[in-house]
Amino acid sequence: MYVRRSAAALAAVTVIGTASAAPAVAADPSPSASPSVALPAGLYGTGDPTYDGVWRQSLALVAQSRVGIQPAVKAIDWLAGQQCADGAFAAFRAEPAKACDARTMVDTNSTAAAVQGLASVGGHEKEIGKAVTWLKSVQNKDGGWGYTPGGASDANSTSVVIGALDAAGGDPAEVRKDGKSPSDALVKLALPCADGGAFAYQPDKKGKLAANADATAAAVVGTLGTGMLSVKAGEKKDVACAGASDLTAEQAGANGAAYLAKAVEKDGYLKSALAGAEDQPDYGNTADAVVALAAEAGAAAAQKPLNWLEKNAAQWAAQSGPAAYAQLILAAEATGTDPRAFGGTDLVKQLNAQGPAPRTATSESESESAKASEEKQDDDGGVSLTWIIGVGLVGGIGIGFLLSTRKKNPRP
Repeated sequence: MYVRRSAAALAAVTVIGTASAAPAVAADPSPSASPSVALPAGLYGTGDPTYDGVWRQSLALVAQSRVGIQPAVKAIDWLAGQQCADGAFAAFRAEPAKACDARTMVDTNSTAAAVQGLASVGGHEKEIGKAVTWLKSVQNKDGGWGYTPGGASDANSTSVVIGALDAAGGDPAEVRKDGKSPSDALVKLALPCADGGAFAYQPDKKGKLAANADATAAAVVGTLGTGMLSVKAGEKKDVACAGASDLTAEQAGANGAAYLAKAVEKDGYLKSALAGAEDQPDYGNTADAVVALAAEAGAAAAQKPLNWLEKNAAQWAAQSGPAAYAQLILAAEATGTDPRAFGGTDLVKQLNAQGPAPRTATSESESESAKASEEKQDDDGGVSLTWIIGVGLVGGIGIGFLLSTRKKNPRP
């Protein structure tokens, strides 16, 4: 959430446009490809899962658990069944019964998200233990993690792993490589106040840091040593960037929150720049910013972007699927807002309808809606009608605690 984006080249891309009144969500004009795989019965969402199956499933389980919903057993089993023997997870494995090999593209983001998803439902200590052991084995010497094992550390991946370590019951600060902790890696990616106090995704080829809103939202939560499963509103305080010759993780997080507060001050939302397009609202990053601001400085600090999401995010979530609903639920949870009455939308009901009927639901109609969704997936043979592969930025998946892309270029 933080987290952040999890797919290497993310699926289900939605291009988000603006209108003179409220922001609109427009479909990507590029031709869509046929889905490459059939949808498993236990999976949330109808979009192609190749690049985000584990990520969106994990977010869905976390969000449901946080609002007191017990996910369906087959939804949990599907996620657990995606794990490789060494503990790692790939973004999606179409044939989970087939052993992982050197060609299986496992990554830290999917693995860390799965840890949080499985921890949220309980009873999977063995799988969680194996995943955490694998994550520790691929920690970089600077204390952080890249998207893929051996890749340069980035703020998003490091932060989502911090969330996993916390969810597994450990202390992220004590997970060190060559004496360096995850916080040390995040501090190295923090910009000085003269440059806004944001976090960079990664240094560029020349070692220069560039402010990145997605990475900043992730890192602010990461510096608190928490993740999507347990993040909550902090004590109310003013956020301001403060320079320091010896920057601590605590101060870097506060600086990052100050950057986010300034970024949403005018319009109430963060913007994303897509190649060849004008700057547009980024719904996913805005949801992540709400979580980060609330965690760092209290719910009041996140009120403006939260209000904007309540007014404008319903269409985006409907088009984007389970991960988007989960992000909005987490934003509501972090600010003490009722996710069942979020700008006139029952986010919990909508999320439940994205997959197999949960074991507990808030109402009979909600349970029936979820069952109908599951039956529709079965009737359709598990194939969605639209599938858009996005290379680089993914608007629909929330790009932030929804998704940290593998080798993703930093967002301006």
